Amino acid sequence: MASRARERNFEMAALEPPRLGRPTTMPLRVELKPFERIIIGESVIINSGTRSSFLIDGDTPILREKDTVTAETADTPAKRLYHCVQMMYLKNDIGRYRTTYLDRVRELQESVPGSSDLITAVNHHVTEGSLYKALKEIRKLMKREDEERTAA
Repeated sequence: MASRARERNFEMAALEPPRLGRPTTMPLRVELKPFERIIIGESVIINSGTRSSFLIDGDTPILREKDTVTAETADTPAKRLYHCVQMMYLKNDIGRYRTTYLDRVRELQESVPGSSDLITAVNHHVTEGSLYKALKEIRKLMKREDEERTAA
């Protein structure tokens, strides 16, 4: 009888998906408004005419369209830096954009001299490979840049 239970447990274990040696993570819950776009990896997903939600599990880069900066809209030093790091993140290729990144950091340091604290944080995140965290810090730089422009 115990042998039969062991066989059944073995069969059930064979039906479970493999663990792949990575720690269990909580899936990201995404809610999209009608016709909202989201970038997942190198694909753009466009929602239909109704609100929807879904879960994403994995390590693929994800950005909402509202959080992206295009080459055409990158019209300030902080936005150009954001676009560069965004490309590093979405293409999963830091090395390819390293020279451009360093140029953009220098440009930003010259145009917004009081931003060294945030630039240091961005550099730390890029060095660690935490590109989404770097994008969050650059958004703060973009806000600071806007505040300085309106104050002038």
